[in-house]
Amino acid sequence: MKIINARLRRQEALFTLDLQDGMIHRISAQAAMQSADAGDIDAQGRLAIPPFVEPHIHLDATLTAGEPEWNRSGTLFEGITRWSQRKASITPEDTRQRALKTIGMLRDFGVQHVRTHVDVTDPSLAALKALLAVKQEAADLIDLQIVAFPQEGIESYPDGRGLMTRAIEMGADVVGGIPHYENTRDKGVSSVMFLMDLAQRYGRLVDVHCDEIDDPQSRFLEVLAEEARVRGMGAQVTASHTCAMGSYDNGLLLKAVSPAESLGHQLHLLPTESIHLQGRFDSWPKRRGVTRVAELDRAGINVCFAQDSIQDPWYPLGTAISCAFWMPGCTSAICSAMTICSAASTSSPTTAPGRCVWAITTASPKAARRTC
Repeated sequence: MKIINARLRRQEALFTLDLQDGMIHRISAQAAMQSADAGDIDAQGRLAIPPFVEPHIHLDATLTAGEPEWNRSGTLFEGITRWSQRKASITPEDTRQRALKTIGMLRDFGVQHVRTHVDVTDPSLAALKALLAVKQEAADLIDLQIVAFPQEGIESYPDGRGLMTRAIEMGADVVGGIPHYENTRDKGVSSVMFLMDLAQRYGRLVDVHCDEIDDPQSRFLEVLAEEARVRGMGAQVTASHTCAMGSYDNGLLLKAVSPAESLGHQLHLLPTESIHLQGRFDSWPKRRGVTRVAELDRAGINVCFAQDSIQDPWYPLGTAISCAFWMPGCTSAICSAMTICSAASTSSPTTAPGRCVWAITTASPKAARRTC
């Protein structure tokens, strides 16, 4: 089987992709347009790219918006409260059905690899049990990586440390955290120390919800980066959100970016949800709530785009379309807000749409330690 008359990024020629056992076996340039044989796929000059990667989503919470109440303030904190209400009624089967429906949506839009955060601040660990089963059930559709995520805190939730440890022992692939949500800064720092210890002890990756807040005093990224440096774990560590960085002055930004740059960190940007949730307490000017993407990108940090939420207490919209970041209109709105240059071509990784394509096909597998 072959895909013929395909275009590749940053290449002028047409190409043929030879497939064997569902894998690309060989890519060869064509001298001219070819006619399709039986069983071939004719790309008709369209772009062929790797499968999309969704590096940050919450499959345990998808499709629960408005249950039992809507997040009327539109804030992160009310979202957590509404989710806590909904969490009281979840069952493994409820979680399984919603997760499988969402995975089907992701698959239909070209996503092949997914990293999902699963709330483990629940003594029953019902959602985690469900997602571990879904990982096996949907293995022929999607490569699923599971993060043990302490939505209500590690140090501030009863037996948070014990629940995190149980989650990793049950089979979670990645250790998560949320230091800015802990009751005090000291507890936030302590949670980072604990989660790094846990990851090191069990040989896991790290993906921390980090500084997802407008407060310029929230600086847990530097704590995470320093712990990664001391432990030699830089490339294993991902910081998600870092919204507070959008409120840093340039001097503080340089201090925050430098260690992450040298350590080979990954950073997950979640623009649609951050723009929706952040800046809610501002009068004017209103902050966009998005981290300093252009500066991070220029510093050589591996920046990935992700959706975060699909119709849940934090974001009532979403259809699983990863490529929405570079669709017409959305590209201009989001990429201009992130101060990436506005251009109309997807052929170059330096233009806004081109960077968006790169961030959901090339940068994200690197962060998840996956090969497409």
